[in-house]
Amino acid sequence: MKPLRVGFIPLSDCAVLAVAQEKGFFRRHEIEVTLSREVSWANVRDKVATGDLDAAQMLAGMPLAATAGIDPFAEPMVTGLSLGLNGNAITVSTSLWARMQEADADSVMRRPASAVALRRVIDDDRRQRRPMLRFAMVYPFSTHNYELRYWLAAAGIDPDNDVRLSVVPPIRMVEMLGRVAVDGFCVGEPWSSLAVSRGLGRIVATKYDIWNNSPEKVLAVKRRFAEQNPEVHRALLRAVLDAARWADLPENRGEVARILAAEAYIGVPEPVLAATLDGRVVLARDEAPVSIPDFHVFHRYGANVPWISHALWLLVQMLRWGQLTSAPNLMKLARSVYRVDLYRAAALELGVSAPDADLKSEGVHGGPWSLPGTAGPVEMGPDLFFDGREFHPTELASYLMSLQGNLPQRSFEALLEANS
Repeated sequence: MKPLRVGFIPLSDCAVLAVAQEKGFFRRHEIEVTLSREVSWANVRDKVATGDLDAAQMLAGMPLAATAGIDPFAEPMVTGLSLGLNGNAITVSTSLWARMQEADADSVMRRPASAVALRRVIDDDRRQRRPMLRFAMVYPFSTHNYELRYWLAAAGIDPDNDVRLSVVPPIRMVEMLGRVAVDGFCVGEPWSSLAVSRGLGRIVATKYDIWNNSPEKVLAVKRRFAEQNPEVHRALLRAVLDAARWADLPENRGEVARILAAEAYIGVPEPVLAATLDGRVVLARDEAPVSIPDFHVFHRYGANVPWISHALWLLVQMLRWGQLTSAPNLMKLARSVYRVDLYRAAALELGVSAPDADLKSEGVHGGPWSLPGTAGPVEMGPDLFFDGREFHPTELASYLMSLQGNLPQRSFEALLEANS
């Protein structure tokens, strides 16, 4: 078979793919891979759908949206591996941060900073007839979109009517903030840290703050590819899972930063990458780093499992924000895309313990816990939401109905009927 072409976006969490290439994990598992640096998530989507890429780093929601038929390329896809947890941040411009401090100094000094101060800025702008604030995220079906919306809505800000949201490729976020083309954004590292290091922005909330150890990227292929090339696909999963174990070790994080600093991958200064890879997050240029040891998780806490519960949470967000206008059987859709069976097969061959369960309640664990696994307990980490909510994957309708008092107001009767 010809070399596999695997796409990635220049982000810190492409580390697992970069490590698999540079440290020889692809060769160890007897596959030849060419990594292709892409400029945007739309490029990744298009190239996987048309076959120009055999596989790709994808946002956790992308294969779900493609399979549900709500993305421009309605191509059934699968993922047998998550590439890690956490890694994003919401950043606002220094000028907007100053306005938020003036509006409500107490709320912005919490961690994460509350969007209540932002709501007061928005209210003032409306009274003064100023233009709406502009926020950017990376893709409509991205965790970044849902995290930004979640943070805004928790403070009573309607993301569809109180601010302007736009899609900007990750590598252009800092430039857009510097040109004052946006007032804030939600993006993966290292782009928030780069904006901070240049004095352009301040991080107000990290992904870990919003939802501890939440899903981010997956390794995705077309369903047809997985069905027609099962052995090659399994070898790819094994190689990347093997690389994830290596990348997650603290003693290897320095080398990970050196690999990613190369122009072929991200091409930003190594110290900027090393900081968050080591769990040192600089929220503002004139402040000391804060410690978030799990800012990037590549293997711990069942990070590589394509959890059905993660898929369901993402699908519920698509319903909440009007992207899914019909209500399919969400459990069936999730299981058709997030293939825990493929993960277990790859893990078994590497001697990695895979959890017996493929879904779990989210937002209920504030510290370490464990799950039974195929080769012993799987140690897990915190999974709390910043607003104290819980998400139980067998109670989707009640969860969604509980959001009725938190923007927006929509009718979810179809969901109730399809998922009762």
